[in-house]
Amino acid sequence: MNMFWSSVLSLIVGLLIGGALGFYFTRKKFEKELKENPPVNEKMIRAMFMQMGRKPSEAQIKAVMRSMGQK
Repeated sequence: MNMFWSSVLSLIVGLLIGGALGFYFTRKKFEKELKENPPVNEKMIRAMFMQMGRKPSEAQIKAVMRSMGQK
């Protein structure tokens, strides 16, 4: 019976350590990706419109931001 409980305890400890390490490395990777590829903002949308040869109005920029689900 003692062997069973030590196996269960080892499994639980292993799962906790694996979960903590997975969370840590996933968070670091996500932060690195956000730093390298920042989310789209109004300035970027304005630049895209200007590259297409259009002068965007504020309403157009707000509409694009809403359609992307950001504000």
